[in-house]
Parts: sequence; C-alpha cells; structure tokens
Amino acid sequence: MTEPAQRGEPEIVDKPWGREIWYAHTDVYAGKILEVDAGHILSLQKHEVKHETMYLQSGRMRFTLNDEEFEWTPGEVVSIPPENVHRMEAIEDSVILEVSTPHLEDVVRLEDRYGRTT
Repeated sequence: MTEPAQRGEPEIVDKPWGREIWYAHTDVYAGKILEVDAGHILSLQKHEVKHETMYLQSGRMRFTLNDEEFEWTPGEVVSIPPENVHRMEAIEDSVILEVSTPHLEDVVRLEDRYGRTT
C-alpha cells in the first residue's frame, strides 16, 4: 500500500459495504476515506496497538464504542484507542475520514457480517 501514497495516487478498494480510498500509508500514519452504504454494519472489532481517529464528513451513523452506543453526525470526531471495541452502522450513505497509526494488520474481529476474520 505504500506505492500509491508515494506516487500521490489513491488506492481504491471496493468492499461489500461500499469502498475504501487509501490516500496515505507511511511508517508514521495511515489515512483512508471510507464510503459506507446505508444499512451496512461494519465488524465489531478492536485493535491491540493501532489508534484510530475518525471524522464523519457526511451521512449519519450509529457508533458503538465499548458499552456506549450513540448516533454519529457530520462534523464529529471519534478517537479509538487500542483495545477499545467498536462498530459502525450506516443509517444513511456516509463518508468517514480516518487517520491511524500504521498498524494495518492489527485487527481482532469479534463479529463480521462479511465473513472476514482479520
């Protein structure tokens, strides 16, 4: 994933729930845009090392962070430290900007509707 960022070209990855647009992956951070179609629920997961910060650019989502569930609206930022269990559900088509530490393979999926285990 470092090649597209080095060339300045995003890497677009189609997903069953929408798509990811990777715009950076360095030794310091990773950055992507998530486009999530309405009605889709992403995996219940946590990261052992990775820290994520997400900004909801547009749409409306239901967000679960540990035992708290809340409606996530545009302009709000969610910070997800390591070991925090989280999940997102798109109430409307939504666009999320995500910046994280570069630990891309550091995911523990507790539940996934798309058959992913890592």
